[in-house]
Amino acid sequence: MNEFNITPSIPCILPEPFEGRHLINGVWQSSADGATFERSSPSHGVAVSKSAKGGHSETEAAINAARAAFDSGIWSRISGRERAAYLLKAADLIEANVDRIAVQETLESGKPITQSRAEVSGAADLWRYAASLARSLHGDSYNSLGPDMLGVVLKEPIGVVSIITPWNFPFWILSQKLPFALAAGCTVVVKPSEVTPSTTVMMGELLVEAELPAGVCNIVLGYGEPVGRLMSTHNKVDMVTFTGSTAVGKKITEAAGGTLKKVALELGGKNAQIVLPDANLDDAADAVVFGAYFNVGQCCNASSRLIVHEDIAASFVAKVVALSRDVAFGDPLDPRTQVGAIVTAEHNSNIGAYVENAVAEGATLELGGGFLDVPGLGQQFFQPTIISGVSAEMGIAREEVFGPVLSVLTFKTLEEAISLTNDTSYGLSVGIWSENIHHCLEFARRAQVGTVWTNTWMDGYPELAFGGMKQSGQGREIGHYGFEEFLEVKSVVMRVGRTRTSWVKPRDQKREDPITQ
Repeated sequence: MNEFNITPSIPCILPEPFEGRHLINGVWQSSADGATFERSSPSHGVAVSKSAKGGHSETEAAINAARAAFDSGIWSRISGRERAAYLLKAADLIEANVDRIAVQETLESGKPITQSRAEVSGAADLWRYAASLARSLHGDSYNSLGPDMLGVVLKEPIGVVSIITPWNFPFWILSQKLPFALAAGCTVVVKPSEVTPSTTVMMGELLVEAELPAGVCNIVLGYGEPVGRLMSTHNKVDMVTFTGSTAVGKKITEAAGGTLKKVALELGGKNAQIVLPDANLDDAADAVVFGAYFNVGQCCNASSRLIVHEDIAASFVAKVVALSRDVAFGDPLDPRTQVGAIVTAEHNSNIGAYVENAVAEGATLELGGGFLDVPGLGQQFFQPTIISGVSAEMGIAREEVFGPVLSVLTFKTLEEAISLTNDTSYGLSVGIWSENIHHCLEFARRAQVGTVWTNTWMDGYPELAFGGMKQSGQGREIGHYGFEEFLEVKSVVMRVGRTRTSWVKPRDQKREDPITQ
């Protein structure tokens, strides 16, 4: 009997490679020089998309189109009701195209088809929530400044926004940014990851079908150099919003500094689930397994650290190991599969190196630790891996592995658990498992993260903001706070009476001599 639950390759006919082009000022375009790039499926090893490779001219044209559209007012100055109507139509079109988009996302990313379908269908809710914010946008008024004064605070779209998205959740993260920027009245230029470009193009097709005005949403396909760099430095861009690695986020911040444009970043994480002895251990173990292996661990919110009380550590880890053996790894096109392929062979090797280094440093390999051979699909998969005996100073406890690898640390007191949680340069999310509400609340108030889950993991809603502290990023996405990232605040001060005292006196008016008075 195999140690792991493997779903082998299923017989299927793959669709023809998707052909993606740039969307610039409402027109689908190939690159001026004819350059293209291909993406091969990490699970099936065949080309699944061919995309136009953007350069300086395409990026410049897209930025100019967004600038012209914003300045013209065709989007920035229409009513919230009108903008909401476009977003609602887009949401309906997303739901009508879930299967087509999901299959392409699975082929390019290697994630299970069931997760791709959930990601795409769930994104429609983000568009609908953003539509509600477009209609409810408001500022403030101050009627307490005196009998002849009125102050009004306006909230206006920030302008042209560059949106740069990652490969791990290409459609979902696009939908955490794009509809909220559009709801605010901004115009945009989007660059998806060159690893997963096609579902962003599909979203562009839906926006064209929804008759979004030309130039409001532009898409340029290609690489960070030159496309991403120009989108981050151009003086006609007012804001950059980026999701990806902390290292690239720092480069974008540096690049954008020349024009002092606003930068919003959603970056890495080294998230933990904390398990106290009084927790519901069955629920906690299931959530730990989910948090470690969801999206093959290629998730900024992955719970790659388990911090468990020493009194229950041995039995709890045994429970997690047993559950991990039942998780279905394999062909992402099989609906039974829960964990698919690693995005690239290079990244697969990097994950293996982290595991090898941890064992060399004295950690204990409880499960997995190597490449997983899926019949008919090869070895671009990694085994579910659990490593115990990890100390806080080890690289595997501090650095983002971005794979299906769980590191186990232990604690004696709640104070120690809080210290271990915060002992990292990241601050994205954390979870605590306990039936004691006092422990949960104290932990939640002291954890240096953007999201705290208590007795659950990775539940999210469009209403609740998402983002991190420390090197996990700056700014927030989704929710009311995420919407306001795309707004500027303007104060309008109005005198409504005629009582202003003149500062300048007429020359012929007799002046009093302050010395002789």
